[in-house]
Amino acid sequence: MNQLKLFIELTRLKKPIGFMLLFWPCAWGLTLAYDFSSNLNNYFFYLTLFFLGSVFMRSAGCIVNDILDKEFDSKVFRTKNRPIASGKISIKLAIFYASTLCFLAFLVLINFNLFTIIIAFGSMPLAFTYPLMKRYTYWPQLFLGITFNYGLILGWTAVNSEISLVPLIFYFGAIFWTLGYDTIYGYQDIKDDEIIGLKSTSIKFKGKAKKFLFLCYLFLSSFFLIGGYKMEFNSIYYLLFIIPFVHLFFYQMKIFNLNEPDSCLKAFKSNNFFGLIIFLNILIVKNL
Repeated sequence: MNQLKLFIELTRLKKPIGFMLLFWPCAWGLTLAYDFSSNLNNYFFYLTLFFLGSVFMRSAGCIVNDILDKEFDSKVFRTKNRPIASGKISIKLAIFYASTLCFLAFLVLINFNLFTIIIAFGSMPLAFTYPLMKRYTYWPQLFLGITFNYGLILGWTAVNSEISLVPLIFYFGAIFWTLGYDTIYGYQDIKDDEIIGLKSTSIKFKGKAKKFLFLCYLFLSSFFLIGGYKMEFNSIYYLLFIIPFVHLFFYQMKIFNLNEPDSCLKAFKSNNFFGLIIFLNILIVKNL
């Protein structure tokens, strides 16, 4: 039972925000591409596969991150008690867990078409090298955005077996989404990160955090509106987009305070709502 608790802690399964932020772009891409006049069974089947894949890959990613960041985590107040950093779980056992989760993710992946499988394998180096980026660049959040939103393209190719301009437009927008929310997340540890020499956009823009977030969310909104235009969505899409727009520029901006870790976490977690309302927006417009 104790090992199960440690496994859940290691994979952050009690913190679903991580795998939900990985899942939403997959759901967006799938919904954008799907023909809802056809059988819906495939849609729900693929949606379930993407959800499971997000849980497995996010969990494996957390383990790899904790292995690579073992020494850093032990020096940061928020992370010093993580199972690997505290020595409660050995590196050997952690690698076994990560390998098992990757195998489960592979069993999910092989249910898709060959093109999607090939494209998905292309994201693996990105997924497992992300934790190293904060050692070398102030832009690890950008690298995370490129990695974390890859599922948007996979959702599209799962249906179309090809990549077109439309999913790329939404993908670029989603990168700016991650760039924003992970910068917010990084402010929880900024003091410790500066002491131990790690880099992030949180540190780079700490004197003008809200201006940076404003630009990220402006680019996000612009790409999503252009994407809607390319999809030939009707005016309902743009009307409904007011909701996520207000959420980003008014709610998040209002509650975010870089000097208060609790407010940073609250603003970060609210992006699960953003993911949901974008998903519902696309779903509604595609079914009108």
